[in-house]
Amino acid sequence: MKKVLILGVNGFIGHHLSKRILETTDWQVYGMDMHTDRITGLLENEAYKSRMHFYEGDITINKEWIEYHVKKCDVILPLVAIATPSTYVKQPLRVFELDFEANLPIVRSAAKYGKHLVFPSTSEVYGMCHDDEFDPERSELICGPINKPRWIYSNAKQLMDRVIWGYGMEGLNFTLFRPFNWIGAGLDSIHTAKEGSSRVVTQFFGHIVRGEAISLVDGGAQKRAFTYIDDGIDALVRIIANAGGVASGKIYNIGNPANNYSIRELAHMMLELAADYPEYATALDKVRIVETTSGAYYGEGYQDVQNRVPKITNTCEELGWTPTTNMADALRRIFDAYRGQVAQARALID
Repeated sequence: MKKVLILGVNGFIGHHLSKRILETTDWQVYGMDMHTDRITGLLENEAYKSRMHFYEGDITINKEWIEYHVKKCDVILPLVAIATPSTYVKQPLRVFELDFEANLPIVRSAAKYGKHLVFPSTSEVYGMCHDDEFDPERSELICGPINKPRWIYSNAKQLMDRVIWGYGMEGLNFTLFRPFNWIGAGLDSIHTAKEGSSRVVTQFFGHIVRGEAISLVDGGAQKRAFTYIDDGIDALVRIIANAGGVASGKIYNIGNPANNYSIRELAHMMLELAADYPEYATALDKVRIVETTSGAYYGEGYQDVQNRVPKITNTCEELGWTPTTNMADALRRIFDAYRGQVAQARALID
């Protein structure tokens, strides 16, 4: 029976992973977060109370609790990070302090106590790589100039990857996983009214619900390979299980190359799908697509990636994993999940 420590257990990946673990394994989950809104159902479920252990805390403050639980648990997942582009541009130091500095002691504790560290790298580490597919072992990691603070997230994560790899050379059992645009219910709140404060699918969804304009940054030609959360969690659970040590010392892209669409295509797909739902269709006639610049939308320190497709050969072969959810099904599941929240989200503009 594995003991799995999830820091950021209430986050997008954290709450989906906890739910999957509790539903499909006999593992124990020890989680820390500052909030509980996404995991309330898990905490209140009588069937899970003996295996779901939660502590309300902050990784920058509750360091003794973390070290004790790193020592106690078998697998460590430090999922706390800032991962929104508007923050990279406007508050780069905050990104570095949380994503690198606050996570470094956790990495060191995992090395100290001989634990399996499963660390969230990011597709952003590849930066503006020119490869048709981003290869975790061969692709070059290319970032823009220093006056584009957008790259501090990529650089902070890349440096952490290199530090973890260095600890691996000295015996740390680690796995780095790189999510490629994971999407699903609970990614961000659709109740936010602030432009640029959430990831693209949730941002567009909120605009559709409220009958607002959808902004396409620099024309929306940039492409992303979107991955439905259930597929991502499938791979992650296999990494945590680590049958035969197959995932130890490895870097895995977790993405779906078949779901590679431009942001403009995404907007049109979501608008077409919204017409099928009475809850969403009522505001559709107010929605329009407008174009804006990255400087106006994010700030002058932004720079974008035009294409980001993962090479997943080793992920599929070594983990026995294949992403199965196409884009249409992924979006429909998201639309279904938010049907009960439409009134609250729409009230933001009343």
